[in-house]
Amino acid sequence: MIDFKISALPVDLKQIAKQADIQILQNADVHILMPSQSGCSLFGGGKWFIVYDDSDSIQRRRFTIAHEFGHIFLGHELKDGYRHTRTFAEDKPQYETEADIFASRLLMPACVLWGLNLHTAQEIAAVCNVSLTAAQIRAKRMKELYARNMFGTHPLERRVMEQFKPYIISKNPEAIRFGEE
Repeated sequence: MIDFKISALPVDLKQIAKQADIQILQNADVHILMPSQSGCSLFGGGKWFIVYDDSDSIQRRRFTIAHEFGHIFLGHELKDGYRHTRTFAEDKPQYETEADIFASRLLMPACVLWGLNLHTAQEIAAVCNVSLTAAQIRAKRMKELYARNMFGTHPLERRVMEQFKPYIISKNPEAIRFGEE
């Protein structure tokens, strides 16, 4: 978020892709996804490509693309010889869980949700343009984070909060002022 100057929700995934020189493609145009796949990332010709299932909801597509960004930015080794995949498998490998966590944190950053005083899955889903399922998982985690009340203690989190500050204040003038209370 810091590197790509993201400062508003919902996170603009096209902005990240453009700046990172990652091409995002619909599966309807390339026909490479298997029925159990919602997306994949491929590397070829010195460039990254993300393919997503364009029959999924926009919220699902956003999570899939963010998940594939996770594989790329976390430096996961390519599996199956040439690609990462996002599947619906219950017993997914650790690198798939890591990519899911990356996507969740990218699309629904905890410190920003805190600044906006968002608590419910419905609020999170609406503001972040994610599925209710993804928002429910994030809301559950946010409940733990609200109880801890340690927002803004890490230097990187403070940088994200500062980057989002104008947005947060514009959306919620009563917002917590990042430790200025």
